[in-house]
Amino acid sequence: MDLQDDHRLRAILVVALAAIIVGGTVDLILDQPESWLSFHVVFETLMIAGALLLTTTLWLGWWRSSRSVSELRRSLEAREEERDVWRTSARRALEGLSQAIDGQFDLWELTPAEREVALLLLKGYSHKAIAAHTDRSAQTVRQHAATVYRKGSLSGRAELSAFFLEDLMLPAEGREVM
Repeated sequence: MDLQDDHRLRAILVVALAAIIVGGTVDLILDQPESWLSFHVVFETLMIAGALLLTTTLWLGWWRSSRSVSELRRSLEAREEERDVWRTSARRALEGLSQAIDGQFDLWELTPAEREVALLLLKGYSHKAIAAHTDRSAQTVRQHAATVYRKGSLSGRAELSAFFLEDLMLPAEGREVM
């Protein structure tokens, strides 16, 4: 239900309850009952009281809901600000990592094709997936990977990943590194 429908429903309920309250009160006054204990008077009084109770209950519910929505909006805005700060920080850190990886690839004198394969290996792609992604054969990808390992003096994919990612997993205070 959207906000406009919610306001229409509220308006309809308010009008209906107001009509019951006003109509019942006017009817009681115009009837000028001889006894306030007759079925008609008790019934209309209960209807008026019920409408007043329902009006009060609905109004309190709407008020609480409005407060809750406002609090949720403030909380959401605060979480969005936190998210944006974290994203900016993470983006800066990843840019630094990206530059460090590029610098190391320059030192290893990797070709553009070897760089692409090395980056995809770092991301965890298989040789087959890299071949599909780069429109190369799986054999060509294996050759590029082997050249990357040779130029970096690495034994394989695990050492390639460890070379760049080992320092990212900093130990928490009090824990020792293996």
